[in-house]
Amino acid sequence: MLALAPVMAIILSLVIGRYPVSLSAIGQVVLNKLHLANYQVAQVHTVLIWDIRLPRAILGALVGACLAVSGAAFQGLFRNPLVSSGILGVSSGAGFGAALAIILFHGNTSATYGFAFAFALLAVLLSYMIGQVYNTTPTIMLVLGGVIVSSVFSSLISFTKYVADPYRELPSIVFWLMGSLATASYRDIMVAGIPMLVGLVGLMGIRWRINVLSMGDKEAHALGVNLKLDKGIVIFSATLATAGAVCVSGIIGWVGLIIPHICRMLVGNDNRVLIPSSMALGACFLVLVDDIGRIITGSEIPLGILTALIGAPFFVWLLKRTKGGGW
Repeated sequence: MLALAPVMAIILSLVIGRYPVSLSAIGQVVLNKLHLANYQVAQVHTVLIWDIRLPRAILGALVGACLAVSGAAFQGLFRNPLVSSGILGVSSGAGFGAALAIILFHGNTSATYGFAFAFALLAVLLSYMIGQVYNTTPTIMLVLGGVIVSSVFSSLISFTKYVADPYRELPSIVFWLMGSLATASYRDIMVAGIPMLVGLVGLMGIRWRINVLSMGDKEAHALGVNLKLDKGIVIFSATLATAGAVCVSGIIGWVGLIIPHICRMLVGNDNRVLIPSSMALGACFLVLVDDIGRIITGSEIPLGILTALIGAPFFVWLLKRTKGGGW
């Protein structure tokens, strides 16, 4: 059921909207584009389904899967239920990179994606370097490094807002930081899909090791685990997945925090099952939230707003249900 959930969510996103489309029209458009048939379909249906809704749904599924899986991996690695995919500063770093590109290149899409991705990787690298201050990489030092780097880049984002042109550049920066899939295209999927898929495959391949790392450094070392190597692989894979997602969607919070908790309620704490479950449920969740943002009002609501409005009440309920005991 979890494996089929993203597929059903994508199909649903093709149907619903302010311009409703039937399932038969969707099937005809897809078959025509795949050169499996030659139906007579209205041009507006072809453009709406193939060029607008389908790439948006696919990109939303990829972004949701990456954010949720990265959050689940980091929660296991740091043994902290409050950790999310942006714990090492990747989101704030990407935000500053995008804001800087908007100011320097006047909103050029390629420059924005490139700068956001590069600064996201830089932020995580700085957090990792701070975490090695004692020539080791204890989890608490990594978290502290992420807090420091996030704070610095958040200040730099505020600075870019201060110096940006209030009529042309500032609105673009603010809108990007709120997160959206409104400009999704197949080009975005091809460019950002590479690091996202590499990160997802890496986390899927090492997910059983996260079970060992979640026992603690001493226990994992006693079991023969190379702590530095395995932590590096988890952090690198999660960073690639999150950076690839954030550079094309903007900053979308709460997905990497609440989705792993929901999956733990469904499948337990075993990361061998939790990681793929988070991937499927995260993809489904973000596609459905994007659908809500498209249809709830006359203009689109940014994803960052909706995920916070949905995630915060859920987290309160989760705390009440578990009596603050976490997992």
